[in-house]
Amino acid sequence: MNWQAINELTDIAGDLPRFTTALTDLAARLGLDIAPLHADHISLRCHQNATAERWRKGFEQCGELLSENIINGRPICLFRLHEPVCVAHWRFHIVELPWPGEKRYPHEGWEHIEIVLPGAPETLNARALALLSDEGLAQPGIAVKTSSPKGENERLPNPTLAVTDKIVTIKFHPFTIEEIVESERQGR
Repeated sequence: MNWQAINELTDIAGDLPRFTTALTDLAARLGLDIAPLHADHISLRCHQNATAERWRKGFEQCGELLSENIINGRPICLFRLHEPVCVAHWRFHIVELPWPGEKRYPHEGWEHIEIVLPGAPETLNARALALLSDEGLAQPGIAVKTSSPKGENERLPNPTLAVTDKIVTIKFHPFTIEEIVESERQGR
């Protein structure tokens, strides 16, 4: 079943055009050529546990649970969908569904994509920043954050460089989400 036809997911189906426009606008502002880049998953944000539970029920009807883990103190589910979420030229089969945490987001719906830049984790920041224009990064409202989120059983280092305009976010990682999930399985 297509995820856009599921009652529990109608709000995020309706949110996809907004997200796509905001994401391509952010990439253009940053001077980021997204065409050659591999993005392996897309993520949502919500304010209420009830919303996360509703979306989970929806995704269970159109995909399989790939992983459920506690990351930075909150549950995060990964679903592999039968029909992709299409954004720009990408076709995302993996959706990240985090439960609400301490941070409040300005919008409930699609929030970020994650681009994979294979290579040494310690050089991720330099490789990601090299793809972005200095002028784009210097614009008002653009923020860059680095972090190293870690699941309970992850064995691979998973540094993140995130660039946001507070509307949408583009994240960069050295490994695919499937490589991270496999490292969790090996860590158990």
